[in-house]
Amino acid sequence: MTWTLSAFADEAAQDIDEQIRAIQSGGLKMIDLRNVDGHNISALPVESAKVVKGKLDAANISVGMFGTPLGKIDIADDFDIDVKKLDHIAKLADIFDCRKVRIFSYFNRKNNSPMYTWACESLRRLGALKEQAASMKLSLYHENEHDIFGDKVWQNEAIARSLRDSGAPGSEGTFRCIFDFDNYNQVGENVWDAWQRLEPFTDAFHLKDSTKECSHVPIGTGNGRAKDILADALKRGWHGHLANEPHLSRSPAIMATGPGGKADQKLAELSEFEAFLVGVRSGNELLHSIKAPLA
Repeated sequence: MTWTLSAFADEAAQDIDEQIRAIQSGGLKMIDLRNVDGHNISALPVESAKVVKGKLDAANISVGMFGTPLGKIDIADDFDIDVKKLDHIAKLADIFDCRKVRIFSYFNRKNNSPMYTWACESLRRLGALKEQAASMKLSLYHENEHDIFGDKVWQNEAIARSLRDSGAPGSEGTFRCIFDFDNYNQVGENVWDAWQRLEPFTDAFHLKDSTKECSHVPIGTGNGRAKDILADALKRGWHGHLANEPHLSRSPAIMATGPGGKADQKLAELSEFEAFLVGVRSGNELLHSIKAPLA
């Protein structure tokens, strides 16, 4: 049972050539595509995608997951926005030989709807996306995120129990779940307790960490209990996908995510590229320290 390690290299640079250099400099062979050459992956033109794939192939880099913003709209917004984005992702899936799609679970920005309505509408939309994904042979990976319905632990547990496919963590399915250490810390959850509740539903990790003051720091040095949790996952026989998403600078790609917290001020003099590599190397060191079975 192996762990696959990737990274959101758009945190290092906007163009694909520099993203490839960042992946190689970090000693990785896999990338999670989010923003490429001025386009989010959900809007990357097909012809541009073919060019990007050619460059990735030449560098012997595979695509682990698509970092889409699906679910980062309001429950009052037209759901067709996400339907069309997923349709486009399906066109790119064969090009990149990737069928994993990162998603979220809807804002209620104006608080116009009570929690029950917010929950029901979010679950309805996620269910519809799951059906759409199944018809396209895609796997959706839901990430916990601040200010959306999938914010608190109980909300993610409700999403997982309602929609996650049965099967061991890390196995294939149409609907899966991502555990983000930093995002739970940002909303005031006890991250270790979150893991204890969500371990049966965790199919992937995002390697991102922050302090009690919500400043982003290299993975394993913040309040996210990352080393303890990943060591526990290893002990339990977990396997699946991990992606470095350090957020140590405030690159355009990071700002596009609407990040909570602050950049690591200790790294303020570094370039976006250099800060990204600090994050990746921290992830590598942490995983090697627990003897993770990296592919």
